[in-house]
Amino acid sequence: MKYYLGIYGCQMNISDAERAAAVLEQLNYKRTLNINEADLILVTMCSIRQSAVDRIHGLVDKFDVIKKSKPKLKTILTGCVLKRDKKIFVEGFDYVLDIKDIKRIPELLGVKKTLRLRSGQGKNQTDYLDITPKYENKFSANVPIMTGCNNFCSYCVVPYVREREISRPAKDIILEIKKLVKGGYKEIWLLGQNVNSYKDTSTGSEQANTFPKLLKMVNNIPGNFWIRFTSSHPKDFSEELIEAMAICEKVKPYLNLPIQSGDDKVIKAMNRHYTVESYKNKIKKLRKKIPDIALSTDIIVGFPGETKTQFNNTVKLFRDIKYDLGYISKYSPRAGTTAAKLKDNISTEEKKRREKVLTDVLKQTALEKNKKLIDTETTVLINEPKNDFWLGKDQHYRTIKVYPKSPSSKIKIGQFIKSKIIAVTPFTLSAEEM
Repeated sequence: MKYYLGIYGCQMNISDAERAAAVLEQLNYKRTLNINEADLILVTMCSIRQSAVDRIHGLVDKFDVIKKSKPKLKTILTGCVLKRDKKIFVEGFDYVLDIKDIKRIPELLGVKKTLRLRSGQGKNQTDYLDITPKYENKFSANVPIMTGCNNFCSYCVVPYVREREISRPAKDIILEIKKLVKGGYKEIWLLGQNVNSYKDTSTGSEQANTFPKLLKMVNNIPGNFWIRFTSSHPKDFSEELIEAMAICEKVKPYLNLPIQSGDDKVIKAMNRHYTVESYKNKIKKLRKKIPDIALSTDIIVGFPGETKTQFNNTVKLFRDIKYDLGYISKYSPRAGTTAAKLKDNISTEEKKRREKVLTDVLKQTALEKNKKLIDTETTVLINEPKNDFWLGKDQHYRTIKVYPKSPSSKIKIGQFIKSKIIAVTPFTLSAEEM
């Protein structure tokens, strides 16, 4: 029996898919990359944007075609699924499951099987995280430390699909990472909808493990590996966390800190609970402690009611902070959110214009910073081979093309390679193996 995995969305969706795949592998299913060969198709869905939901609708049409030749094909939808979407997708999928219910897959498929778990107690929605994943990657692992969100940003559905925040016990996280490092993993991503609000109270409220404490615990695990984390919410980004990042040598100098807008009124309308000034103060403190840190952010352009003046405030913020990377999205209404009740009064053309303006500023500032890196040394974690070079990421999460120093070079995927930067573009650097 073969299964096909359709993964849509963020790193958390990838992590969810890895656990769902582990369940299927325990049922003796083997993965196929050819959807037409599958006896079972499992899709982990993203609900953040309507366009992501529309892609799942497109898959359903494909299922109908495949089922004509394979009438016994089973299809499962899980991941981030709104209640209103569940009612629609039950027509196109055999089963629609909350991600926390993936342990029910054997039951739904009519298989009597007790799943192997790490320490599952069945008490809350983090219980499914006790399934040991079938990791997609052999050297970089996604490790969820919490699930859910309490923030209710006005444009976001995550609190409705993930429910409220619940943190995993630190001992379970440390156990998972120790096994990964022992198995040769070189990069650990700590994941959560808001990692900054991580709080493990399993040891008692007075001894609760906060995110800064967790970082230190992971940093103390023996081995040669990098630590990264996402996502961070500015309102919970504390000085204690900055201090932990600075002293933990395995925590690499890269941070994504989404501001979403450079205007206080728009930020308030987004229900984000910080100001531009407080955000910039945190960046100032961060750069004081970690001068070489690389920064990225998330931005939504064309939020309902965003004036040209308010957008220009975001442009000014980009010029002031000089991000290394930026993830710019054009606002689109998402049913089920507070913002969807607002009039989407900015044209598609204007949203595209604003996106281009910010992208141009980002390219300019990123290129200026990257030019200063020519002839400097960096360590690159190799991700994949290309025709005449290898692609990877360095400690600052910069994309690096590494050219071997000789035809006999023994560069491998998942290997740390010391390199010298020889040329740059705004978002990609070229380097020679040293």
